[in-house]
Amino acid sequence: MSKTNKIIYWIATLWLSLGMVSTGMVQLMHMPKDTEMLAAIGYPAYLLTLIGVWKILGVIAILVPGFALVKEWAYAGFFFCMSGAVYSHIVSGQGFSDIWPPMLLLVLTVISWYFRPANRKLTTVNA
Repeated sequence: MSKTNKIIYWIATLWLSLGMVSTGMVQLMHMPKDTEMLAAIGYPAYLLTLIGVWKILGVIAILVPGFALVKEWAYAGFFFCMSGAVYSHIVSGQGFSDIWPPMLLLVLTVISWYFRPANRKLTTVNA
């Protein structure tokens, strides 16, 4: 892996981790703005707790060395959660200011996953 790819990976991963932890913490605190936004999209408030816990666990899985399969699941979870958030905001008619934060986290998820080092990838064995 080139030095440039390592830098891209770590910048994207740290930015992704910061975004997921900070939004996860806010979701766990059930901030009024987030509860109202979730209700406007049509989701129940208890979903904030579930998504907040998943985000924090996902960040731990991505940052801790080893556990390649768990990392794949964490990346998949981030991808589905953020693409679902983008889609939900779009179909509920919300503006770009509500769409861009999950869109940014979605892009960072893809960049981090794509540029991850070989020791963080799930390898297959040919039989």
